[in-house]
Amino acid sequence: MARISKRAAVATLSAAIALTTVAACSSSGNGGGGKSSSGGSSSSSTAANVAKGGTLYYSTGTRNVEHWDPQRMYIGRDLANATRLFYRTLTMLSGNNKLVPDLATDTGTASNGGKTWAFTLKSGPKWQDGTPVTCEDVKYGVSRTFAQDIITGGPSYALQFLDIPATPNDKTFNTAYHGPYTKVGQDLFDKAVVCNGQTITFNLKKSVPDFNYTVSGALMAFAPFKASQDKGDKSNYQVFSDGPYQISGTWVDGKGGTFVRNTNYDPSTDDTTVRRALPDKIIFEPSTATETVYGGLINNTGIYASLVTDRIAPPNDLLPASQKKDRFTDGPSPFNDYLVPNFKKLGGDSGKNLAIRQALAISTDKTAYILAEGGPAVAKPAYGLVNPSLGASGGYEEFNAFPGVPASGDPVKAKSMLQAAGVSLPFPIHFTYSGGTPTTDKQAAALKAGWQKAGFNVTLEGLTDTYYDVIQNPANAAKYDITWAGWGADWPNASTVIPPLFDSRVNLSSASNGSDYGWYQSTKTNDAIDAAYATADDATRNKMWGELDKALATEVAYIPLDLTNFPRLHGSNVTNYTETPASNGYPDLGQIGVKA
Repeated sequence: MARISKRAAVATLSAAIALTTVAACSSSGNGGGGKSSSGGSSSSSTAANVAKGGTLYYSTGTRNVEHWDPQRMYIGRDLANATRLFYRTLTMLSGNNKLVPDLATDTGTASNGGKTWAFTLKSGPKWQDGTPVTCEDVKYGVSRTFAQDIITGGPSYALQFLDIPATPNDKTFNTAYHGPYTKVGQDLFDKAVVCNGQTITFNLKKSVPDFNYTVSGALMAFAPFKASQDKGDKSNYQVFSDGPYQISGTWVDGKGGTFVRNTNYDPSTDDTTVRRALPDKIIFEPSTATETVYGGLINNTGIYASLVTDRIAPPNDLLPASQKKDRFTDGPSPFNDYLVPNFKKLGGDSGKNLAIRQALAISTDKTAYILAEGGPAVAKPAYGLVNPSLGASGGYEEFNAFPGVPASGDPVKAKSMLQAAGVSLPFPIHFTYSGGTPTTDKQAAALKAGWQKAGFNVTLEGLTDTYYDVIQNPANAAKYDITWAGWGADWPNASTVIPPLFDSRVNLSSASNGSDYGWYQSTKTNDAIDAAYATADDATRNKMWGELDKALATEVAYIPLDLTNFPRLHGSNVTNYTETPASNGYPDLGQIGVKA
């Protein structure tokens, strides 16, 4: 899935939750598909209060929005918020992960063995200026993803699936179409994406049985974009709405913005399981320390009585937060935390670099990392990148790439491995991570301690504002040796985990590493991805994804860390509080209301 916006982690008093009766209930209701397919639903009330009105506040702590541009978005929190407030897509995932029509009249029609998909748009949806959302708007939105020199950071499924020739020797563009700004290869795109009235047809280079999930709000890469509003990379924080809310004024990075009702939105064209649009106004409050946010929520005063947050209860606040039984939830997270070695610096399938990557993996102290996060009550070690909740039918395979190595790591074995490979010790390692909170800094320090026991000399760099846009930037590729990341399936299948993260053909360009944060390139892996996609039998294909997950872990293309919960508190004026798999385990602004 989408990337996780790193939490301000949970409690050091891991027994706090166990000793506190929590009103929230969680279940694994994976009835369709969605980014947070790994998570269940949480709510603080069993009876929906659907009264409209009032002002709701939303705190993003210190982890600010990186993109509101639909084709550049790929952080789970921001995708969930945008698709419920101001952007619509051809299909959507309802709260229980059921695929439902959104801008389209149905969930699509496949033909040509799953290589052709057609969707007909509804006649009612309009942009905030009153003009209708058209097939050409959807086509234009999809075209923007191909402008890889300008539109960076978003998902790569359009590059991967649409029947447009690849250009493996071009360092800037992965396909022969270069997007709407230069129109290079426009004829190729026009054959791959065809508008006939209000019906849009996608011609794919291979069969994609679940392509109707690809065009959903789980991704936004296939969202419409009105060409007259496009300012290229200057559209990053621009919001032009076809949903129930529009921005009042402008969004200011680090200061947020206010969303009010879009008077040209017609609720009769929408599905209330996705968007109830209850508050009259929603105000985003960024750049506030998580500890300050939870202090206000626990006291339940001022705007905090009407506030929700994506941030997790910090260690010192978890126990008092969990005691607010009617306002506390503790749902499962759909994300895996993991580490990525930089293959520009530590690449290779043999020799010293392989030994360095293996030693990093073997000396990674997951136990200490989890203790810094809150202990075994709130997290458990991960051994792969495919979330266990997907099950074998979703491509999960249980394995340990380094059998016999405990969750606390084995620094003695790691050090001997480095010495045997002739690595000069101590070996310098620069670790870049999503910082800015006491807990994330403690987690990084825990990893550093384990690595240094193995013979590494570790420098820590915690990024405190935006994160993924920094580690995606080629200008920063030489700075780090290993970096933190988080990921969850876009819908309940490992095909939305392995290819988006490790298919270099659709990720790496001169402008970005996409979601391949370690600049990993492997013809063998790319061939295995193609082979899995070409396999018709579901069970065989899903087994292949699991085998690929194990192979990548063994190669140390990544180092798994942990699986966590999402304990949160919200204000007493908040009604119908809900977190769903479709909202990636974050507050579902399509369902939440506030007392007027």
